[in-house]
Amino acid sequence: MDIKKKILVVDDEVAVRRILKTRLTMVGYEVVTAADGEEALEVFASEQPDLIVLDVMMPRRDGYFTCQELRKSSDVPIIMLTALGDVADRISGLQLGADDYLVKPFSPKELEARIRTVLRRFKREDVPRAVPTGTVHVGRLVLDTNKRSALLDDQPVRLTGREYNLLRLLVSNSGRSLSRAEILQSVWGYEPRRHSDLRVVDVHVSRLRGKIEEDPKHPELIITDRGTGYLFQRIASVPEPARA
Repeated sequence: MDIKKKILVVDDEVAVRRILKTRLTMVGYEVVTAADGEEALEVFASEQPDLIVLDVMMPRRDGYFTCQELRKSSDVPIIMLTALGDVADRISGLQLGADDYLVKPFSPKELEARIRTVLRRFKREDVPRAVPTGTVHVGRLVLDTNKRSALLDDQPVRLTGREYNLLRLLVSNSGRSLSRAEILQSVWGYEPRRHSDLRVVDVHVSRLRGKIEEDPKHPELIITDRGTGYLFQRIASVPEPARA
């Protein structure tokens, strides 16, 4: 029997918490709630949820602060909810480490679909099949596909699950340009409905560059293919998978 996944819903509106708890419980999740960011950090520490649905605008501690605090010690998947109209403001959460966002008002069914996708993509065994098994060396960077980890100059690179899957997808297609829509479909699991959806990819690429590039403003590993998307520098050879 599968163990129920636990979702932490953080929103200062009682009605939103009640509706989401009811809906998510009905589709098989265990749901805990918090009314603001400060309470969310306390609940997270005690409950250790598998995913967090995090509102942005809240009293005491807002969603941005909460996301930033969570990312200091955890790569738990985070979907941010925002009523803000400015795309740049929505993307701020992604820059702080959120995996995805939905704009209020949203369909509960769409949130349920995003949660399923994020949890499925976050599972360790759910990775692109085309990626070789073992270690891939690219200059100062070493990607270990068995341990789902990366080293830069022999030092561990702290990557969220989403960042790791993005890096692995790019490495597996080294030398080939991938459109942002392709990347969104492969890593996030849904097709863009609006142009702003593609900014999710841009922000995550920027974050990833900040962690693995010597000079993120002049990247040498993750290259922008203007008018198309992104590509990882061509890898001359990749070690064969180890035989049993």
